[in-house]
Amino acid sequence: MRILVALGGNALLRRGERPDADLQQVNVLAAAEAIADLATEHEVVLTHGNGPQVGMLALESAADPALTRPYPLDVLGAQTQGMIGYLLGQALRNVVPGKQVATLMTQTLVSVADPAFADPTKFVGPVYTAERSAALAAERGWTVRRDGSSWRRVVPSPRPQRVVETPVIRALVEAGTIVVCAGGGGVPVVRDEHTGRLRGVEAVVDKDQTAALLAEALDADALLLLTDVPAVIDDYGTAHATPIHHTTPAQLRSRDFPAGSMGPKVDAACRFVELTGNTAAIGALDSPAAMLRGTEGTVITPAGKTCDGSSSPRA
Repeated sequence: MRILVALGGNALLRRGERPDADLQQVNVLAAAEAIADLATEHEVVLTHGNGPQVGMLALESAADPALTRPYPLDVLGAQTQGMIGYLLGQALRNVVPGKQVATLMTQTLVSVADPAFADPTKFVGPVYTAERSAALAAERGWTVRRDGSSWRRVVPSPRPQRVVETPVIRALVEAGTIVVCAGGGGVPVVRDEHTGRLRGVEAVVDKDQTAALLAEALDADALLLLTDVPAVIDDYGTAHATPIHHTTPAQLRSRDFPAGSMGPKVDAACRFVELTGNTAAIGALDSPAAMLRGTEGTVITPAGKTCDGSSSPRA
């Protein structure tokens, strides 16, 4: 099978952990070991989050007195692709001997006419007081919005249209290579309508939407979204919280999930199943093989069945 595995940002940094390099190496090795069985038996394309890492680099860039202005988000996204791709590629080589591994710096095409550019909503970076955020907005041209009792920078989050390097990724996969790509949703770029040239933009592409888009373009048989919870939880945070084990896109879309956490994953998984008729699953970082078998996580199929075709009741 051809499987696209999307690692959440917790693959390198878990909640509350310091962003130390040695700790990230330990975490990414655990992620690679969890994927090893899949990569041995199947064709695997691996994508990953970069939220903690790009936030750290943005702060360092903003505080660097040697710079006239901080590095733009597209450049910072490319930097994190290199760092995380190096760690993942090395770990996969060590746990899946005999397999070639390629880490690819990846660009994601978005539309310059996407309404998201006129309405930035994606929070990035730290929180500020109202006074400090207003000063930074004037100094750096930022858009800022209230986030609870504080203020934060917001940037556009346009919908991905195409991963630019898709033909290269396909060629590598068909040659038997494990490919690490589309980190952080890919570096967002737009195409000049007159010259056809690409240029980066100040935006953040949703990593789960990019993963689903790429899985569809590569004719993947399954999309596995790995995160820090064992399954999608219905009525999360209430006394009636219940894990959803086997379901359909229509059943999942009838529920409400937080836009800042599980919502994008549910939407991406449902979209992949709706467009391809294949299987998607959302679950814990340490159970991708079981998710593929349909015994762990939230498994989404057109008819609400497990991967082996047996009927499953709606959870």
